[in-house]
Amino acid sequence: MHVAIPLDKMDVTEKLRVLEEVWDSLCHSQEDVPSPAWHGEVLRERDQRIREGKSKFIDLAEAKRGSKKDFQRILSSVPDGEADERDRI
Repeated sequence: MHVAIPLDKMDVTEKLRVLEEVWDSLCHSQEDVPSPAWHGEVLRERDQRIREGKSKFIDLAEAKRGSKKDFQRILSSVPDGEADERDRI
């Protein structure tokens, strides 16, 4: 089925609402959303790394701290004048 959505006539807020509705619909019918074979392969590899002690689980707060540090490091490498977004963090 093809659904024509007038994207060129929608503002960002309207487009985001459409995305949220589609995402919400997908979340309520997860069994109908196919998962590619490589997802299973990645999960098996990660499980193996955990069992071998080569990887470990971290809590969400620690993951967020690490992500923020990585993001700040990346932004600090952007030349001045090109990093206007830096001030918004």
